[in-house]
Amino acid sequence: MNLIRVVLSVLPILVCSPALAETMKFEDAAAMLGASCAKDINESCRGVNLDSVRLKDCLARNEDTMSPQCKADYTRAFGAIQKRVAARAAVRKICVRDVVKVCGGAQKDEGDALKCILTATRGLSVACNKAIAEAGYR
Repeated sequence: MNLIRVVLSVLPILVCSPALAETMKFEDAAAMLGASCAKDINESCRGVNLDSVRLKDCLARNEDTMSPQCKADYTRAFGAIQKRVAARAAVRKICVRDVVKVCGGAQKDEGDALKCILTATRGLSVACNKAIAEAGYR
């Protein structure tokens, strides 16, 4: 039950906060935190409403009492999440010309533009394809 609580509390960070190809998937980061830090979270963050921000803050505040494995995985997981978020934010900027070229440029809604370039099988630039991959969309 506690593992499920940890994973569910970290998942909003991962999903809402849409990295490098070397980083892990959001789900993998949540699973790693759940496996490595469940006991630490249960002991140090009891009674805290564990949304994504509060979980990160609680772990940071209690870093001195964390297990070595949780310390290592916490840093790695949140670092990967931050890279993934930055990569997702960069896709629109990097692929702006591709949207105009492949999608007719009429895509005012970011969601429509993203759908268009993700379904495009041809015509995307190398930089756009790389940005899409780094963001974890493919």
